[in-house]
Amino acid sequence: MRVYLPSTLTALARVLKDREAGPAPLTGYAVTPALREWYAAADIEELEYAAMTSAARASLRLLADDPGAAPRRVVLAAEVPDAAVRQAGDEDDPARVEITAAVPWKRIASGHVDDAGAEADVRAAAGAVAAADAGDDDASFTVDGAEGHELLWYATQELADLL
Repeated sequence: MRVYLPSTLTALARVLKDREAGPAPLTGYAVTPALREWYAAADIEELEYAAMTSAARASLRLLADDPGAAPRRVVLAAEVPDAAVRQAGDEDDPARVEITAAVPWKRIASGHVDDAGAEADVRAAAGAVAAADAGDDDASFTVDGAEGHELLWYATQELADLL
């Protein structure tokens, strides 16, 4: 199953050093039955984009918890065995899953990272994401500013160059 793992550049450095994302359990985002139901008319590409967008929002939460991290959202796309993935979402977060084992580096397919030009918007969004999650419209507007930036695609062999 394709799973999107929220991260930061700081956490990415650990993944590169350890040659795995972990330890388990890990929160990820995937095309789940609940997500398919939520977006009934969407095709698989749209569903995967929705799952990756949820992972990018979770990356903002990680950045909020680590103010010293570079303000760039990071999402790692990985192929995880179905047996290691459990549905963990609810109606507000239908793509969320729990991964029950560390994800070896060889299972990571690509990285998706903000361009440096997005840093100001990402920094502001990381500071506003908790309020946005609680329903604050102004904070949601700030988070939308970061989500307006598309994540850039990187092959796994290019990820170390970002650090």
